[in-house]
Amino acid sequence: MSAPKATRRALACCTSAALLLTAASAFCQTSIGFVSLERILREAPPAQAAQKKLEQEFSGRVQDLNRQGEQLKKMQESLGKNAVTMSESDRQKREREFGDATREFQRRQREFNEDLAQKRKEEFERVIERANRAVKQIAEAEKLDVVFQNEQVVWASNRIDITDKVIKALSETRAGPK
Repeated sequence: MSAPKATRRALACCTSAALLLTAASAFCQTSIGFVSLERILREAPPAQAAQKKLEQEFSGRVQDLNRQGEQLKKMQESLGKNAVTMSESDRQKREREFGDATREFQRRQREFNEDLAQKRKEEFERVIERANRAVKQIAEAEKLDVVFQNEQVVWASNRIDITDKVIKALSETRAGPK
């Protein structure tokens, strides 16, 4: 190997080592935080209030759907028991009524599920907005450079988990108005 090639390789190795040391020291100075959105949506008082509000708002419709489901069940049982003793036209009429009632029930169920999903999305978007404001406030106060959510993290130490602080901030309404 000639002297110029050896010198260039040595220079390249020294440059690479210097870059790695610089990157490593920069990484060591980075402050990282972690937050579990799942826990926030389950444990934070605004999330619990949103869930309770949804349950109250939709409980009447749930009861109506349950009643209608029970009526369909009774219709089906009655049709099953009495089908052999009914005239053909009466049996067909009852089967048609049962089919119509079943379709109406399914339509109402779909409508209910769509309404519930839309309202849940609206309610929890507000909670997430507040949580994001709380995360930002905590990150600024603790001089964190980056905060990851659990959906993007495979593992995180409890040392960098700020979820409890966010839940506490949300319960204190420190993160701003609802």
